[in-house]
Amino acid sequence: MAYDGSRTRLRLLVAVLVLAAVLAAPRAALAGRGGTPSIAWSPCNGQFECATVDVPLDYDRPRGPSVELALRRLPAADPSRRIGSLFLNPGGPGRSGVGFVLTAGPTLFTEEVRARYDLVGFDPRGIVHSTPARCFDSAEQWNPPFEVPFVFPQTREEERLRVAADHYIVDACDRRAGPIIEHMSTANVARDLDVLRERVGDRELHYVGYSYGSYLGITYAALFPDRVGALVIDGVLDPVAWSSGQGREGSFLPVSTRLRSHRSAQATLEEFFRLCDAAGPRCAFSGAAAERFAALADRVRRDPIDVVDPAGTIVFSIDYTGFIQITLRAMYDSAEWEFFAKELAGWERASVPVPLSARLDPSERRLPYVAPEEPDYVNEVEGYPAVECSDSINPGDYGAWSSAGARADRSGYFGRLWTWESSLCADWRWSDEDRYLGPFDRATANPVLVVGNRFDPSTRYEGAVAAADLLPRSALLTVNGWGHLAAGRSSCADEAVGRYLLDGVTPAPGTECEQDVPPFGKPPGAR
Repeated sequence: MAYDGSRTRLRLLVAVLVLAAVLAAPRAALAGRGGTPSIAWSPCNGQFECATVDVPLDYDRPRGPSVELALRRLPAADPSRRIGSLFLNPGGPGRSGVGFVLTAGPTLFTEEVRARYDLVGFDPRGIVHSTPARCFDSAEQWNPPFEVPFVFPQTREEERLRVAADHYIVDACDRRAGPIIEHMSTANVARDLDVLRERVGDRELHYVGYSYGSYLGITYAALFPDRVGALVIDGVLDPVAWSSGQGREGSFLPVSTRLRSHRSAQATLEEFFRLCDAAGPRCAFSGAAAERFAALADRVRRDPIDVVDPAGTIVFSIDYTGFIQITLRAMYDSAEWEFFAKELAGWERASVPVPLSARLDPSERRLPYVAPEEPDYVNEVEGYPAVECSDSINPGDYGAWSSAGARADRSGYFGRLWTWESSLCADWRWSDEDRYLGPFDRATANPVLVVGNRFDPSTRYEGAVAAADLLPRSALLTVNGWGHLAAGRSSCADEAVGRYLLDGVTPAPGTECEQDVPPFGKPPGAR
């Protein structure tokens, strides 16, 4: 799951969320094979192959209208030892699997995994280059909601402005989105995934899902447990919290609050303070880092910081809400903490506008999904809520977001930010009758590998524990690391994932892996 801070001028200026830029998928015909239509792949993007597949808009009407799914494939490097297709989802919801496999595919897994699997990325229904839900004719029409001058509301008047911005988006969807917007639940994407599994000729699904992609994997396991082959989820959403919450939680607590990402973000920030102080001169913000940060946050609350955009052309202000958003984004990648500490120290001293480096765009950069070319329109604004609000039970009035955000803010800096991420669900007018709300404890044909990072500011480690407890025969791999997701942080974990994908062998119970390079690097003389 990725935080969506879309409604702010700050986001436009520094590009805090850059969605997948992908190439348009050429249409490919389906060739018959043994009664099941196979996929006709065509060469594209150098070593990749492209295709599209039609699936039912509504699986209750399989012969009714269809939607098109865009796919990219990176063929196995050693086809003579090929196991099958490994489907990938980079999260979001709303991220482009096509763009993800184009950029990350060649380097994402071990060499042996790359040799034996075709890596397949697909844009889920409603997203980017699959049949999209489009609520606007052009990106320029997004401007009114983005002109709200804060990332998340703190006062009643700001809440009123946020609600008006939400109404603008929902009204636009009412005019333009079309029928796809009522069929974008994760359960329908899981049904699409099973169609794709069959059409590539695999008896069982092989899948790796990151962040929100973990929920897609868990949902597939619940709907098609006998077809689970190798299934890895990394950066795991608690499926009960995402769908309905415990008991009656869904009636009074927004989905983005009950996931409790605000708590994991705060825990990660506290680790930043602790490790910064321990690093001494290797961290520019060391020496009572928590107290210095609190003082800086109070100062920014009273008097926004003037900064210059990365191009050096526009001077603008970062208010408190923008400051907290940038802090959360910095927590996503602990490899950038040394740089972030320098930025904090610079802001602490600054009395004139300071440059805001493009390196403060940390939108899941460790798992890149931006392709070499960008489409004219990426339906980020509508794609995220069309999935999240379809999947989850939520309160029906904005008062729940106001009270939940205020309560969550008592536990740190990130309560209102994370809570208001889902505010569009209060006004969302569509539902998917085929969504799935559980149970999530079906016994699968093969064990699921659940990977959790101890200090993840977005998908908390407790989500991985909850999923592992729900899924019979699953294995939990713990990574003692800092930042969003475990992939690429620990060679120990990457090798364990590789062994599982190749041989089906899960790590022993209680297995823990360490992050290869701790934040702020290793001290002199350390091994």
